[in-house]
Amino acid sequence: MTDAKRPRAGNPVVLAAAFADAARRYWVGVFPHVCRELSHWQDRAGEIPDPILRRLALDAQRKRGNLEGAAAFAAFAPRCSRTAVVRALVAFQSAYNYLDLLAEQPRPEAIVGGRRLHEALLHALDPAGGHSDYYAHYPQREDNGYLDELIDTCRAALATLPSYATVATATRRAAERIVEFQSLNLSESQGEDDAFARWARTQTPSGTELEWWEAAAAAGSSLGIYALIAAAADPISGPGELEKIEHAYFPWIGALHSLLDHLVDKSEDATIGQRNLIDYYSSTQEAADRMQALAVRATSAARALPRGHRHAIILAGMTAFYLSAPEASAPGALPIARNVRATIGGLATPALLVFKARRLAGRFAALAGSPSREAGSSPQGYPAPGVTR
Repeated sequence: MTDAKRPRAGNPVVLAAAFADAARRYWVGVFPHVCRELSHWQDRAGEIPDPILRRLALDAQRKRGNLEGAAAFAAFAPRCSRTAVVRALVAFQSAYNYLDLLAEQPRPEAIVGGRRLHEALLHALDPAGGHSDYYAHYPQREDNGYLDELIDTCRAALATLPSYATVATATRRAAERIVEFQSLNLSESQGEDDAFARWARTQTPSGTELEWWEAAAAAGSSLGIYALIAAAADPISGPGELEKIEHAYFPWIGALHSLLDHLVDKSEDATIGQRNLIDYYSSTQEAADRMQALAVRATSAARALPRGHRHAIILAGMTAFYLSAPEASAPGALPIARNVRATIGGLATPALLVFKARRLAGRFAALAGSPSREAGSSPQGYPAPGVTR
């Protein structure tokens, strides 16, 4: 087929068919595996002897929305590798959730401690690696092997993927950015803006004209790692395709992802004194304009990728997850949400309907006392955040 006749990723008919196919793949081929993995890790979290670590691990498992969202990338993996991809993605995101919550606990040596703690994410991506004392700067450490098991489970799954060696360097680069982001993006009482901003400026790709906090947002996103892991399940994935995926997710898709996460967390962050990247914009209008521009670049980058319709679906689903949250309709967030939704386009509409229905079902289940949804958990959904706050 010539380029002139080849259906483009932005074709509405192609996208609608791809969305239906992705939904089928997810519910039939991914979701059952996700449920088994989540059940296992919830049981393991409950076995942690230290009460603080046990509470944090269980809280991390209740963030079901981003655990399902990470696993959603497996919908595009070959069937023979789908179970391994789900296992790797759920283990990595479970570790990310857990480490994020633990790093928020007040402590001395916050930057050094946070960096050592989050080294676990680097080790999870190295099938031949060892372990270190991740809890070196924390008084709690009795986790009954929970964190090491998360790391080893991710490693073992990645080792079975036929093209993982090809993406390993790129996933490590992304994880190194996350480690620095998590260690420097501290609460207002623990961290200095100057150190965070200086680091973020070193991460800003030349020619992108990103503000430093937008580059920091891109660095904190794990979506690029998940896209690369899913691609590694395909034995014919080549270096050229994988390089394009890396550059689409960092910075464009990752920046939009993290900033939408900050948008819906803005009120909560203000209450607890947590830094929020949206606050660096001079006004709501500036934030709306800048995030619309990011959405334009993210959409273009996703659709330009090989098999771009898949990445366009991931982008639309991620965006819809955030825009369906009640916080996205708050007066200060609504202009931003409207701009982003208008830019993402038609795929955001069915995804929004799915997420709103699931959020409503979750509220009814909570009112009815259903055991299927834990109190305080994120709404279930696909695809959802990779970044936790």
